[in-house]
Amino acid sequence: MKYVDVVIDNNSDQTDSLFTYGCEFDEVAVGNRVFAPFAMGNRIRAAYVIAVRDELTEPIKGLKYIAEIDRELSLDANAMDICLWMRRRYCCRYIEAIKCFTPVGSVSKRGKKRKPDFAEIPEDVRHALTAEQETAAARIAPWIEDRKFRTFLIHGVTGSGKTELYMRIVEKTAESGRCSIVLVPEISLTPQTVGRFIARFGKEQVAALHSKLSAGERYDEWMRAYRGEARILIGARSAVFAPFHELGLIVVDEEHESAYKSDGNPKYDAIEVAIKRARQSGAVVLLGSATPSLTSTYRVEKRLYERISLTKRYNDNPLPSVRIVDMREELKNGNKTIFSLAMYSAVNEELGRGRQVILFLNRRGYSTFVSCRNCGYVMTCGDCGIALTYHKTEDEAQCHICGAGRPVPALCPECGGRYLKLFGVGTEKVEETVNELFPGVSAERLDMDTIKRKGDIEQILGRFRRGKTKILIGTQLVAKGLDFSNVGLVGVIAADVTLNIPDFKSAERTYQLITQASGRAGRGDEPGHVIIQSYKPEHYAINAAADNDYEGFYRAELLMRKAMDYPPFSDLVQLTVCSGDAAVAEKEVDRLADLLRARADAMGRQRILGPRQAPIFKQGEVFRYQIYVKLLTYERTAFEDFLRGIKQTAAGVKNKDEKYSILVDVNPYNFM
Repeated sequence: MKYVDVVIDNNSDQTDSLFTYGCEFDEVAVGNRVFAPFAMGNRIRAAYVIAVRDELTEPIKGLKYIAEIDRELSLDANAMDICLWMRRRYCCRYIEAIKCFTPVGSVSKRGKKRKPDFAEIPEDVRHALTAEQETAAARIAPWIEDRKFRTFLIHGVTGSGKTELYMRIVEKTAESGRCSIVLVPEISLTPQTVGRFIARFGKEQVAALHSKLSAGERYDEWMRAYRGEARILIGARSAVFAPFHELGLIVVDEEHESAYKSDGNPKYDAIEVAIKRARQSGAVVLLGSATPSLTSTYRVEKRLYERISLTKRYNDNPLPSVRIVDMREELKNGNKTIFSLAMYSAVNEELGRGRQVILFLNRRGYSTFVSCRNCGYVMTCGDCGIALTYHKTEDEAQCHICGAGRPVPALCPECGGRYLKLFGVGTEKVEETVNELFPGVSAERLDMDTIKRKGDIEQILGRFRRGKTKILIGTQLVAKGLDFSNVGLVGVIAADVTLNIPDFKSAERTYQLITQASGRAGRGDEPGHVIIQSYKPEHYAINAAADNDYEGFYRAELLMRKAMDYPPFSDLVQLTVCSGDAAVAEKEVDRLADLLRARADAMGRQRILGPRQAPIFKQGEVFRYQIYVKLLTYERTAFEDFLRGIKQTAAGVKNKDEKYSILVDVNPYNFM
């Protein structure tokens, strides 16, 4: 007889604890999926084994017994260890962490294999490694061979051949008999990356996981990895939980990207999970970027990571030339369009030379808000409280949080005036302007509004790759990782967009986006050019991006972070108090603030920010208040226990008129 502690597969705070059962299956092990009678009705529920022991410390009255072990699907002890760590680190439920390691979807009822169709598999071009790549591979290889944990930061300029280096290390890992996970930040990059890896390693060795696959495809790809049929898995952040038992390598491409932080529950950081898994398995982590996050570079300085620099493009082409255009001067000279004279001339010149152009603006839609010039009224979402963005294609103003939309009225709802106008610029308006200024030139837009069906991204990028599209307009989907040899010009329409976001990382994101977008130019045999339009051309992030001066930007930004106790010098914990009653939410956030201040008095420094209404105060039927806590490393453990306690208090409220919940996000990327 064995005794097991299990987590019931039930996503509720009320059952977020361990339940002890007797088990007559001697082979039961940590990580097993089992079936057990639960609650008063003894309904059979799925559960996961957290601990196994031979005897009880004290008898349990009415002890129940495990009915069955799932022989098809179980996790291992390492996965369960990660789940326990995630519960502490991200203050999530047991089952939320466990579900990260289980497949989406189910087995095909018809027994049909559902494999993603990656139509464009390129020819495998195995470039000879540059001297810098050879040196990098030689530094990484011994850690793979010796099966020792190590984290490397690959700081390589755009076009330096990071992907070829990744593939060589994946190959080395395969030779050692172990598996590799390759993470990419955007679904737009997944088909391109999968294609290159299939060309090198073959379809049978490579599996893919990302949200644009059907549930059936995701299930079958997951099972290929689980059964050991595929040894390389490529995907977005959730692929970090790939069910490999012999894990030797995790690659995180474009490691600086916010996409590696989950917005849903659990709010995990895929890079933190990758490092935790690699440490368990004696595996290597490669974090690659042309613009590493400040946190990663700081960890290099603290000798937690080892940096490898790739300073030259693999074809020895120079980095693109960069010009900053002051849009204030354009306005003074009578140019009220979204194109500076320099941008217009450069686009014409590159098109005349038979080269392609990418125009980048990290804001979708036609106009960013609708306002009355008479009384100042702004169209906002009734549920979310944010300004609506006008989309000309649908001829309506839409909320980019909940998706609700409505027509723009002819008269102002507030004053009845006829001065309701469109303000701001989005990618849809850029596309319209391009079609007006460059008639007859094929232009296409890539943003979340043009991706309507499965395969749209691949088709849009495929047309651009084949030269059918001459001008590609897009949001950050076009700024990352894409490799097109005929792009002569990248135009950054408005470099200030991310600077104006209320976020302590706004300067870092601005530097990264401009640098990444600029890196799409001149990747073939001819040099490229970049034009950056800005109303703040003197800002240090914009100038550093133009000069490709990462070190200068890093030093300037780090000084600010240290002075303000922001990450990487702390963990920033976001606490959001939510309730269907605004008064209840306000009362509970004030009570929480008092508890936090009492704890903070002993710290000697002010590290409690708020409480305040969340920028999106009303989301649907829920009212939201926020508090931020700057938490130093040595305070983590005690604070995790405190968070667990306040969440349990919230979950224990029985009176529905006083119900509230507390959401916890450690080092959030979304401050709305």
